[in-house]
Amino acid sequence: MLYKDFVPLPLVALFDSCASFSCVNPKVAEKLGNLELLPDVIRIQTASEAHEILVKYRVMLDFYLNGTRLSDEFIVISGLSEEAIIGAATMQKWRIKLDFEHDSVWVDPKVAIAILK
Repeated sequence: MLYKDFVPLPLVALFDSCASFSCVNPKVAEKLGNLELLPDVIRIQTASEAHEILVKYRVMLDFYLNGTRLSDEFIVISGLSEEAIIGAATMQKWRIKLDFEHDSVWVDPKVAIAILK
């Protein structure tokens, strides 16, 4: 497939500054990228102390936010409330800002420009 033929798929994502990692549903991950087996299982504690999630796969995804191309690693988790969750590490990496007053998300397009010196 040529890049000019590429059409991004719309994706419903939740921005969660309390989530350490960015996460994606397995069905969505399989459509968008190549799942990679983690070298070690990641154990994630949920709000319920007795419940633990074991993560075995990750996927590297490019995604667009307000027309700006970004990319990051997403861990693959079944049973998410949304198709994807953008976590704190991704928001910090790309300096994504949440505007609660206007219920919007903002990213400076300049952070996505590759600069080689």
